[in-house]
Amino acid sequence: MNKQKALIAMSGGVDSSVSAALMVQAGYACVGVNMKLHAGASEDDLGAKTCCSLTDAEDARSVCRKLGMPFHVFNFTEDFSREVIDRFVCAYERGATPNPCIDCNKYMKFSKLYQRAQLLGCELIVTGHYARVEFCPDRQRWVLKKAKNLAKDQSYVLYFLTQEQLAHTRFPLGEFESKEQIRAIAEELDLITAKKSDSQDICFVPDGRYADFLSEYTGKTYPEGDFVDQQGNVLGKHKGIVRYTIGQRKGLGLALPESMYVRKKDMERNQVVLSTNAELFSRRLLADTFTWSAMDAPAEPIRCKAKARYQAREADCTVTALPDGQVEVLFDEPQRALTVGQAVVLYDEEVVLGGGVICEV
Repeated sequence: MNKQKALIAMSGGVDSSVSAALMVQAGYACVGVNMKLHAGASEDDLGAKTCCSLTDAEDARSVCRKLGMPFHVFNFTEDFSREVIDRFVCAYERGATPNPCIDCNKYMKFSKLYQRAQLLGCELIVTGHYARVEFCPDRQRWVLKKAKNLAKDQSYVLYFLTQEQLAHTRFPLGEFESKEQIRAIAEELDLITAKKSDSQDICFVPDGRYADFLSEYTGKTYPEGDFVDQQGNVLGKHKGIVRYTIGQRKGLGLALPESMYVRKKDMERNQVVLSTNAELFSRRLLADTFTWSAMDAPAEPIRCKAKARYQAREADCTVTALPDGQVEVLFDEPQRALTVGQAVVLYDEEVVLGGGVICEV
C-alpha cells in the first residue's frame, strides 16, 4: 500500500474526478480540494462551458464522498484577481494577447495550491491535465512530456513547471490514449461527472467578450481610433483597440477591396494596423520570463521544434539563449500571426525543453 499523501485538484469535471479515482486505486492517501476563484460565481454567471462554478464545487464534493476522500474548498478569489485577472487586463492594455489559463496554472494551481498541499502534509499535487511527468535518467532531471492522447495534450500550458514542482506533481490521465477511456472509468465507478461536458471558455470571460469584460472590470472606456494600413493610410475607425487580436479578420466592420487582417496594434497612437494575410507571416520572435525545464539554458544555439500558440502546429526552429535571459526563436519557415503575450514552448520530440512569453516579433 502506497502511504504517500496526495492533494487532488478537483475542478468538478470528469478529468479531475478520474484522476482522483486512479490515485485512490493506486493506494495513495488522497485529499480533494476545490479552488474558489470567483466571488459569487454561479452557473448563471459563468455558463455551462466554464469551470469554477458553485455547481462544479458540489460535483467535486460528490465525487470525493463517493471515493471516500476528505474534501476542502479553498477561497482564492483575491489571489485569482491579482495573479490572473489583473495580469490579463494589463497585458491587453499594453497591446499583448495573454493566455490566462497558463497564469492560472502557474500562479494558482502550482503555487498557491502547492503551498496548501505542504500545509496539509501532501507530498504530491495531482491534476486532471493531459500530460506526463517522468524522471529521465539520461538527463538526470524530471521532464514534462506530451500526453499519449495528442489531441488532448496540455503540456503547452504547463511549460513553466520547475524541477521541484515536477518532482511533486502527477498527471494520471497522461497515459491514456482517448477521452472515451476516461469517461468509461467514470461510468464504471458511477461518478456524477461521467457525462459532464468539458469546460471550454476562459472562466471569467465565458461569452468570449474580452473588451466588454475589460470595460466592466476596469471601469474604463477604450476610445475609438483609426484602422490603418502599413503605410499609415487610414482605412476606417475601430471601436476600441482592446477589441482586436493579431490575425483577426472577422468583425472589423470594414468594406475593403481585399481581405485584411490585424497585423499589430500601436497603443501610443491608438491605431490598429491591418495587412494582407501574406504579410502576417514572420520567422523570428523573442521570449522572456523563460523557464528551461529539461535542460539548462544552452551555451550554443540548438535545433528543436516550437509551438507559438496553443492550437498551433510545432515547427522546426533554431533557438538561442541570449545573455540577458531572453530567448530568440528563428523558425525555418515563416509562421502566421506570431503574437506578443502568447507562450512559445520548445519540444524535443515529446519532451518539453522549456518555454516563455513572446515579447517581440
